[in-house]
Amino acid sequence: MTGLKRWSGLSLVLTLGLLGLVACGSKGINRAPVEERVTGVGTSAGVTPVVKPPQGFEHAGKPGYYTVKPGDTLTRIALEHGQSPRDIARWSQVENPNRIEVGQVLRVVPPSGQEVQVQPVSRPLVSAGSLNQPAAAAPTPSATPASGPASTAGTVPPESRPAAASDTEINWIWPTNGVVLASFDDVKNKGVDIGGVAGDPVVAAADGRVVYVGAGLRGYGNLIILKHNNVYLTAYAHNQTLLVKEDQSVLKGQKIAEMGNSDADRVKLHFEVRRQGKPVDPAKYLPAR
Repeated sequence: MTGLKRWSGLSLVLTLGLLGLVACGSKGINRAPVEERVTGVGTSAGVTPVVKPPQGFEHAGKPGYYTVKPGDTLTRIALEHGQSPRDIARWSQVENPNRIEVGQVLRVVPPSGQEVQVQPVSRPLVSAGSLNQPAAAAPTPSATPASGPASTAGTVPPESRPAAASDTEINWIWPTNGVVLASFDDVKNKGVDIGGVAGDPVVAAADGRVVYVGAGLRGYGNLIILKHNNVYLTAYAHNQTLLVKEDQSVLKGQKIAEMGNSDADRVKLHFEVRRQGKPVDPAKYLPAR
């Protein structure tokens, strides 16, 4: 009788233990059910997402086009190709010039028939030592003074009217007075650095059109870029005050800025001459002094 009671008790304990294991197993399954995920529209397995190619990709590698690289800006691309940022944006149908993408292909030469011509204004040349004098104040050897550039172009006799500027027809002047702090170097300095005092006048080194005014090019501070013809650009950097606007025509010797130290370690003018976008030594173009 005692043995029967012991066996019954042991059977009860084993039964309860098995029930506990079954209950635990059931709870574990209920806590982590298998969930069937439904693939959303457009992301089904096996469907490759469509990647939109960069704008202008069909022109990649062609002459007259440039593929945007990391770190590029439209202003720098324009400077290095001797063009206006606005012109490149227009030729390339760029909606927002402040947003260009890596891999995007830009036209950096004008389409046929859209070459930009900068006609110099017929007037006496300005000497390097007359930076503080208005260009119009220089004596005119003959003819009646014109009221402005537009009327001048219409009244100058054909034999005295200047032809479109070419490589050899630009008579440059120094953009400011001051000592040369740093000369041109192919690697370290793309132009010349000229010292001075904050507020000193900065003048156009030749007749031209303003193609850029701003501070969007790193390392140049407040910058002005002039286009003189289809070959030459000049750049005037680190200015304190900018006195011209984009698309404005300027005369040689006209004050366009005041010297400063924006994005520079001291007050100076960094002056560049670019031939077809490539920096060249300004000393080879500026008159001796």
